[in-house]
Amino acid sequence: MMGGLIGIALVSLGMVLTPGPNMIYLVSRSIAQGRRAGLISLAGVALGFTAYLTATCLGLTAIFAYVPAAYTALKLAGAAYLLWVAWNAVKPGGTSAFQPRELPVESPRKLFGMGLFTCLLNPKIAILYLSLLPQFIDPAMGHVLLQSLALGSVQILIGTGVNALIAISAGSLAAFLAKRPVWMRVQRYVTGTILGAFALHMATDRTKALVAA
Repeated sequence: MMGGLIGIALVSLGMVLTPGPNMIYLVSRSIAQGRRAGLISLAGVALGFTAYLTATCLGLTAIFAYVPAAYTALKLAGAAYLLWVAWNAVKPGGTSAFQPRELPVESPRKLFGMGLFTCLLNPKIAILYLSLLPQFIDPAMGHVLLQSLALGSVQILIGTGVNALIAISAGSLAAFLAKRPVWMRVQRYVTGTILGAFALHMATDRTKALVAA
């Protein structure tokens, strides 16, 4: 079991350090409204992870395998959302996620909801859990449900912890980029390109959910 925990921890660290919609949202909100807003939004993201993990452990995410339309609809909704974010980054006059700007001050409840919504619009998280967790489970040890919950909890803890550090340091990074406009512009186009490519991949990916035996 310890080997499985270490393995999932390493995979989770690599995942969270890869730019994605959750990171982009948390950075922009932290800069616009402060660290507290970013951390509240992160709590919503963490709940989204927990919801997908719980559904996976109970076998509910198998619906993506048996009802392709459900998976396709959620996948396309997530892809459309990412394309919108990408366009806002690269369009003429667009701004970087790390560029301080005036945004409406949202209530803690709305911040939490937006973080949850951003996370739930990515069905690949459910597919990831469904296909990844079984790789680290040892059926001989029994308690497969408990093993799944433990492994998934490690992923959530690492993801939440690293994203919390990013949200807390977003302001400092924004200040660094503000003094270097060329870097700001490069960051904006790189971010938009990554998100756009990710959205197109999500919309065209024909990968099916794997049902753990």
